[in-house]
Amino acid sequence: MTAIQICALIGIVIAAGILYWVGYRGGLTDGKNDGYDEGYAEGYVSGREEASAAYATSLKKMSDQCKRTELLLSREPQDRYTLLAIAEKLKLAADTFRAVRSETQTTQALALRDKALNMAALMDRFELKGDAA
Repeated sequence: MTAIQICALIGIVIAAGILYWVGYRGGLTDGKNDGYDEGYAEGYVSGREEASAAYATSLKKMSDQCKRTELLLSREPQDRYTLLAIAEKLKLAADTFRAVRSETQTTQALALRDKALNMAALMDRFELKGDAA
C-alpha cells in the first residue's frame, strides 16, 4: 500500500468512528428523552389513579363516621336512662346468681352490666350540659 492509500484508510476509519460515535450519542439521548417522557406520563396517570382511589376511600370512611355520629346524636336521653336501668337489673341478677352459687351466670351478668354501662357512658359524652350558648 502506498502512503496515500494508508492515509485514506486511516481517514475513512476515523470518519466512520466519528460518524458511529455521533449516531450512538444522538440515539442514546433520544432514547433517554423518550423513555423519560413515557415514564413520566405513565407515572402521572398512575399517581392520579392512586390519589383518586385514596380520596374515595377517605370519603367513604368520613361518611361512615358521620353516620355513626348522627346515630349517636339522634339517641334520646331516655335511651341512656334505659341502659342505666338495665345495668341495675343486671347487677341485681348477678347478686341473685351469686346467692344460688352459680358463678358462670354471675360472671355473664356482670359482663353484660359492664357493657351496658359503657354504652351509657358513650351516650353521656354527647349529652348537652346546660346552655349551648
